[in-house]
Amino acid sequence: MHQSVLLHEVIENLNLAPGKKILDCTLGGGGHARAILEEITPGGKLIGIDQDEGALSIAAGNLKDFGDEAIFVHGNFRNLNSIFNKLDIGEVDGILFDLGLSSLQLEEKERGFSIKLDGPLDMRMNKRQKLDAAQLLNSLSELEIADILKRFGEERFAKRIARAIVRRRPVRRTRELIKLVVNAVPYKARHGRIHLATRTFQALRIAVNDELESLSSGLDAAVRFLKKNGRICVISFHSLEDRIVKNRYKDYKMKNILKIITKKPLTPQDEEVLVNPRSRSAKLRVAEKV
Repeated sequence: MHQSVLLHEVIENLNLAPGKKILDCTLGGGGHARAILEEITPGGKLIGIDQDEGALSIAAGNLKDFGDEAIFVHGNFRNLNSIFNKLDIGEVDGILFDLGLSSLQLEEKERGFSIKLDGPLDMRMNKRQKLDAAQLLNSLSELEIADILKRFGEERFAKRIARAIVRRRPVRRTRELIKLVVNAVPYKARHGRIHLATRTFQALRIAVNDELESLSSGLDAAVRFLKKNGRICVISFHSLEDRIVKNRYKDYKMKNILKIITKKPLTPQDEEVLVNPRSRSAKLRVAEKV
C-alpha cells in the first residue's frame, strides 16, 4: 500500500481552502491528491499530471468520487507550458512536486526500478519512451557509463563498476547488474546503510528519464503559473534534486519572485519513518509567490 510522504506537512503548507485550484505535478496513486481535494472541494479543482499511464489510471480510479473536480493529464511536468495552454487553466493557487518513486513502481518487477526484485533493466517512467536502462548500459562507452554513475549517483567506484559492466555486456536484468556492482566494489568498502547498488540504480533512472533537466524546466514553468501568494511544495529524495530546488528558490528570491517559507527543509517525523521507512530521505521545501 502506497503511503504519501510528508502528507500532513504538504497539506499544512499549501494553505488549502474550498474553491482553490491546485496542480499536482506527480500524481502517482493519488494519495496527496485525495487529501488536497478533501480540503479544496466543493468548488475547487485539482489538476494531476503523471508520465506513468499506469499510475494515472490507478489515481483516476481512486479519485473517481470527486468527479470533474479532478482533471488527469498524461504528461511530463517539464511540458507544463503546453499542458496549461492546451487545458486553458490559467494560474493556480498551489503546486506540489513529489519526486519520489511510488511503491506501485517499485513493487512491479517488470519496471526494473527495484534492487530487491529481479526484472528487466527498464526504468522508464513513461513506457512510451524508447530508451530504457538496458539500451543505455549496452550502447554507451565505459567512460560515458562511469560519467553517469558519478554525476547522477555520486558513486565513488563509478569507473570500476563501468568497467565491470562493459566487460560482461550485454546486461539485461536487474539481478545481473546488482551482481556486477557488488563484485566491482572493493571488499573493504562493502558496508554502510544503503545497498551497494542503490547509487547505480539511482543514476541510471535519472539518466533514462532525464530527471534533473525535467525538474529544472518544470520548476521554472511552475513558478510562472503560480498566483500571487500561492505556494509551491517540492519533496525531493536525494541531494541532486534537493540542490536544484534549493538553488532555484534562492534565484527566485533574489529576483523578488518567491519568498522562501522553509529556511531548512522539513523532514519526516520519527513516527512516519517507522511506518514508512522509504520516507527517511525525504525533504520538503516550500516557497510562496510574492
